[in-house]
Amino acid sequence: MNIINQLKEELANETATTLKFLALIPFEKSDWAPHEKSMKMLDLATHIADLSSWPKLGIETEELDFATAPYNPAKAENNEQLIALMEKNTQESLDSLSTLSEADLDKPWVLRTGEQIHAEMTKYGIIRVSLNQITHHRAQLGVYLRLLDIPIPGSYGPSADELGF
Repeated sequence: MNIINQLKEELANETATTLKFLALIPFEKSDWAPHEKSMKMLDLATHIADLSSWPKLGIETEELDFATAPYNPAKAENNEQLIALMEKNTQESLDSLSTLSEADLDKPWVLRTGEQIHAEMTKYGIIRVSLNQITHHRAQLGVYLRLLDIPIPGSYGPSADELGF
């Protein structure tokens, strides 16, 4: 079993599915959110596209310290730019995964803000977290689209919209 090849395949598959969702973002409703505690739609979509860069981040660094590297999300003004952002980030992560040995997956990685440690994990762990976060936030985005009565694509099989329910 080659773990790195499996991670690359999973990232490629999750990206292909996610791009279908990002193509549906109605930019005229970029600031829409279903609840006051929810992210705005474009912020959520941009975050999802940014998450595809996290495998590379986890491979090429030992930590992310928000005190020294604050989060500055990329900007997208249309669906094409949003899709291009995710495609670029995914390709860079896939390229970075190709440089990795399986032994490297066990090396430590830390998420912090200064002295406050948010998470300690392995490089494998941060890659898994990024893949899980893409899936998690894509599901959130699916709810946003559903609430706006925009038919959603299937993720791991057909959606209710594709089955004609």
